[in-house]
Parts: sequence; C-alpha cells; structure tokens
Amino acid sequence: MRRSLQALFVASIAVLVAVSSPVCAQDRPPRPLAARDIKIPPYEIRTLANGLRVVVVSQNEQPAVSLRLLTKAGSAQDPAGKPGVAAMVGALLDQGTKTRSSEQISDAIDYVGGALGSGAGTDLSYVNVLVLKDSFDLALDLVSEMVQAPSFPQEELDRIREQALSAMSVNMQDPEFVADAVIDRLVYGFHPYGLPGNGTPDSLRDISRADLVAFHKAWFSPNNALLAVVGDVSVDEAFAGVERAFGKWAAHEPPAITATELPEPTRRVVLVDRPNAVQTEIRAGHVAIARKHADYMPLNLATKILGGEGANRLQNVLRSEKGLTYGASADMDAFKQAGSIIAETDTQTSTTGEALRLAIDEFWRLVREPVGDRELMGAQAYLSGSFPLSIETPDEIALQVLNLLFYDLDVKELETYRDRVNAVTSDDIQRVSRQFVKPGRLSIVLVGDARQVLPQLKAVGIDNVEVLPLADVDLTSPSLRRKGAAAAPAAGR
Repeated sequence: MRRSLQALFVASIAVLVAVSSPVCAQDRPPRPLAARDIKIPPYEIRTLANGLRVVVVSQNEQPAVSLRLLTKAGSAQDPAGKPGVAAMVGALLDQGTKTRSSEQISDAIDYVGGALGSGAGTDLSYVNVLVLKDSFDLALDLVSEMVQAPSFPQEELDRIREQALSAMSVNMQDPEFVADAVIDRLVYGFHPYGLPGNGTPDSLRDISRADLVAFHKAWFSPNNALLAVVGDVSVDEAFAGVERAFGKWAAHEPPAITATELPEPTRRVVLVDRPNAVQTEIRAGHVAIARKHADYMPLNLATKILGGEGANRLQNVLRSEKGLTYGASADMDAFKQAGSIIAETDTQTSTTGEALRLAIDEFWRLVREPVGDRELMGAQAYLSGSFPLSIETPDEIALQVLNLLFYDLDVKELETYRDRVNAVTSDDIQRVSRQFVKPGRLSIVLVGDARQVLPQLKAVGIDNVEVLPLADVDLTSPSLRRKGAAAAPAAGR
C-alpha cells in the first residue's frame, strides 16, 4: 500500500496499551503508563524571496547536519498515460547534474562520510542528505545542484529502467504485492492515486529522457518546495547557507493540479487466481478523507479501533478468537486530495470465506455499535504514547513540521497533538464511522486459488465475483485484464 509523510509513528510501544478482548483479572495487562512530558525543541520558519519555505531546528548534541528538501509533486502528477515518470525523476536526481557525474556525487558524499538519497512518493519528491557539521556547505551545494540542475543521463535512465522492470516482474509474482496494487486500483479507480506509482512495464519502456526533463521543469521550483535544516548549526548560519545555495533558484508557477473525480465507494469483488495457492491474501476497503479534513483525527482513531495499534478488533477476532491468521490490520492513508481505509489479512485457502466474512462484520460493527471506553482509551493511549517517539530527535521534529506545512496545516498542531487525540469521544467515533465507513460498498480483493475459494464466497453470501488469472492482471485497464486476454464471466451470480 502507498506510503507518504504520514508514515511517521513507530509501533514499538504496544506494551503500553490495553487490549480490548475480555480476559481474566489475573491475566489483564497493566494499565498504560502515564504519558511522559514532551518538549518541542525550538524551530524557526522563514520564506526566501523566491518562495522557498525553510525550517531550521538547531541542536548541537551531535556534530551533524541533516537536510530534507521536498517538492510538492509525486506520482499523482505523472503525465497522462505515463505512470512512473515521477518515480524515475526521483531515482535519477542523485545520478548526475550539469556539473557532477553520478560517480562524482557518490565520491563527494562518501569522502565526507555522509549519506544521500532521493526519490518520489504519491504527492511529493524528495532529496535527503546527512553530513558532519564541517561538510554543511557541501551538503547545501549537492542538494541545490540535484534539484536545480539534474542532467538525467541517458545511460543512468536505461540502467534504472532495467532494474525497475526486473523488480516489477518479481513483484507481480508476490501475492501480497498484487493484492495491495489491485485494492488501490479498485478504491481510487482511475484517479492518480489508483495508478501504479512505479509505472507498468509498458509505461516504463515508453518513458524518455524528455519526459523527465519536462516533469522537472514543470514542478521543481522554490515556491513549490520545502526545506528542513536540522542539527549542529545556528539559525543564522543555516539561513545564510540556504540563501547562498538556493537564493538564486528562479521561481515559476507550477501547473495547476486538476482535481480528478474520485469514485464513490462501490462494491466490487475481484479474485486473482493463483492455482494451488495454500493461502489467500485478503484486502477490503474504500476511499476515505484527505489529510486536511477536519475529521481526520476521529476517523484515524476509528480505524485504529478497527485494526490498528491499541485496539485492533480484526486481530482479536481473526487471530485471538478464531485462529485464522497470524495477523490482521486496518490502515487509513490520507493524502492531499483523498485517502482510504483498507483492512488486510491472509489465511489458509480453506478458511478464506470465513475470514472475509468476519472482517466485513467488523466494518459493520464499527458503524452499528458505539465504541466502548476501554477500546477508545487503548487507541488514544497508543497515539499519545507513541508521539514522543516521533519527535525524539531534531530531524524527526523537522519531519513533523514539514508534514504539517506540506498538508497546509497549522504548525501549532504539533504542540496540541495529545490534547486533540484525547479530546475525541465515543460519540465522535460513531459519528465519523456512520458518515465515512461503508461496509455495504467495500471493494474486495482476494489473491488465491479460485477453484477452492469461489464456493466459500458463495456460502457466506458474497456473489458477483470477478475471477482474474494472475498473468492477466493489468492495473491500467478498466476490467483489470490485459488487452487480448480471454474474458471470464463474473462467478456466483
């Protein structure tokens, strides 16, 4: 499933939260520890004359400096019919500039013992550099060159293209990868969020150097970027360095992002056939809200209760009570324009129908029944307790601030996070669940042995199943079937 700046929290404090399933008093886990005090290190935000917004967090515990630059364009801004352009641009930013070759960039960062990387996500592209303090100017120069004057060498494009095609061939044999890709496509339809961000074999072969140059020219501009400077550098020194390296970067208006219509949640069941598979990958979900939506916090907590840390009804039912799986969860992704709620698990082929039916029942339960205080407190305890782990270092503070700026949110939300988590009530959970959770219109993806799974689906009342051979999957096709493949009628009508 997709990932973006929202993947900030660390799931290492599960021992701090209570479980929601009934247990004997002597077996009940200890209460969550009291939330420890947190202190937000001071930070300063300025905007250069060319529109580049800069966040500086000065901290001298270690003699190192980290730079993070984000451009507000990712796979969602890929040209029509060419998914994978943003991913290719991100992969090639550190593979050569107008003044340095790929080898020279690598040698320069290795010589000072630093680390450098670049890439692209759903809504953004990025460059990250970490160096010792005495190499701060070098880091600024490298990032500046990479975002202002990448050369996109043809030989590097060809090399990375071949690597991507090879990885894609392997991934399409992985049932977990296939299930994630197909559920995204069903949930988001032909909205850019539903298309494969890394491209398809056909689109990768068609991408040219001119496509990369055009994408860079359109979207890489200081007024469409954010920069964080974190570490053993004073505020004045940091801003002076940024002004020197980026002050002459010419601004231009990026293209207007056209709002693509999102599909309404729609019941559709797709079974990707893997004959003789011993287990089935299961996904169920639908489109949800954007990150900036006012109900993001209560819906996030509702999803945590359904299948996240601190409560996880899906895990309790499917694993603890029924023993049908090793793990079950639900996640809410929230991007610039929209988001999704998707539950996932896997189970033995022989128990596919039962596991799916139980998962769907938990969606219905969330809508129909008020959430108990114990479950809500468990989810709140997890979010409140894990929050300090996400701001332990200045670099993590900068990432949190960048996250808020990127989604056009108030930076003060960082200081009120715990209060906002703990302010959510059971009534809020039921309200957002009834408004945004649609159990009767779930998109469902199963990857497993169709011959054994279909009768089970019919037995639990799930019909109109589209059966699709694994070799025929095409994420760019309305039918999800590659052109020329023999069509199979929906089963179980």
